[in-house]
Amino acid sequence: MKRILLVLTVSLLLAQVTQARHCWKKLGRCRTTCKDSEVFYLLCNDETKCCVNPKHVPVKTRSLKPTGSLE
Repeated sequence: MKRILLVLTVSLLLAQVTQARHCWKKLGRCRTTCKDSEVFYLLCNDETKCCVNPKHVPVKTRSLKPTGSLE
């Protein structure tokens, strides 16, 4: 009976530890360090990094402003 209780306790603790929270519209995961295939984009509520696949990160394009005539 003690072994069953021990196995159950360990299983529940592991399930709590390994559960990762989602972020960035469920495209990323909150982690302390990102995997090699992920990039850090935002901070999660608990100050961990929101690690996202680079293809999901929006890229800001800079628009060129007209500088006037070149005379």
